[in-house]
Amino acid sequence: MPQATRDIQRRIKSVKNTKKITKAMELVAASKMRKAVSKVLATRSYSDLTWETILHLVKKIDTSQHRFFQESKEVKNVAVILVSTNRGLCGSFNAQLVKKVVDSIKLHHPDSRVTDIITFGSKGRDESRRKKLNLIADFDKEDITLSSEIIRPISHMAIKDFVAKKYDKVFIAYTDFMSALKQVPHVKQLLPIVPSIDERLGHIVHEKDEDVDKINVDNFSDFLFEPDTKKVLDAFLPRLVEIQIYQAVLESEASEHSARMFAMRNASDAASEMIDELTLVYNQARQAGITAEIAEIAAGSAALE
Repeated sequence: MPQATRDIQRRIKSVKNTKKITKAMELVAASKMRKAVSKVLATRSYSDLTWETILHLVKKIDTSQHRFFQESKEVKNVAVILVSTNRGLCGSFNAQLVKKVVDSIKLHHPDSRVTDIITFGSKGRDESRRKKLNLIADFDKEDITLSSEIIRPISHMAIKDFVAKKYDKVFIAYTDFMSALKQVPHVKQLLPIVPSIDERLGHIVHEKDEDVDKINVDNFSDFLFEPDTKKVLDAFLPRLVEIQIYQAVLESEASEHSARMFAMRNASDAASEMIDELTLVYNQARQAGITAEIAEIAAGSAALE
């Protein structure tokens, strides 16, 4: 067998082995995605409702007495919590998220002196360094976030620095899970909590949320707090920020597995196409070799006659 034909056979075998790997990774990602999506849907309603509740309260209470509601006249220092992945092979998932962060900074806060990046996920950390962003902290991220206690150190750091007026605004950047086919990089403002916020920095309304009946709090004249407003807000607001970060992490994990599943599916499809092309080339080369051998035999036979 000619050397070229043997090389093509080796390439076909190599691509087939690669296809087996990508197909297995696709199935694993699909299984993880189903589990991650079930966790997202289980907590999304609670997270959305708590966020909407506090935005309604802002309109009814005196916000000047609590730091979480105070807006700075001049935005000088900004912090962004970047939720990314630990693993690759999920397409441009992390690159698009970091690009969204950079674009958001340029669009909304071009005059801010410092934008500190707090990463949760090794790929986001590496991408931030590649983009030469001001990375100040990196928290270890597990492949599966089991409870909100895992992200508590991040929320404590963000809240502490905001209350100490180290930052004028705190954001969280993550990829929101819309569906298995659609994931949207999003930057959301966590602190300060204000009702009149750019919708691009606010909460994403999911398709299923639009049909839910909303309570119009404008019909209420006032809210009663026991024992008093300050104690209730001091206990509730840090927990609110924590659950928003936790929900963002869950959304990011569901988006990650979905993106990886489709990336591996595309890789498997590309491998199938390459196998078909190489098989065609192999058959053509083999047929050419057979034709050449027949021609040589016929020529030798003619010469003997």
